[in-house]
Amino acid sequence: MKIKPLGDKVLVKRLEAEEVTAGGIVLPDTAKEKPKEGKVIALGKGRLLRDGSYADFSIKTGDKVIFSSYAGSEIKINGEEYLVMSEEDILAIVD
Repeated sequence: MKIKPLGDKVLVKRLEAEEVTAGGIVLPDTAKEKPKEGKVIALGKGRLLRDGSYADFSIKTGDKVIFSSYAGSEIKINGEEYLVMSEEDILAIVD
């Protein structure tokens, strides 16, 4: 199944949660925080402007991004979890 976001929406695959802390403590599943980082999988057309054209995205497919805590809507496709969010919910690109 292929997903094509609409408008200024972005499809993001959340990165896996850390299993061990920096100090070496193994975290159980209940203590893991959902990461606020992910990889951009697909982009919509962009935000519709008044003149009928579309604004370009400041991100591209494959970028690793940081997004706000409660950004987007979680969806499941073929057993994998993704987020569909607005470009505005993305805070930064990680190099």
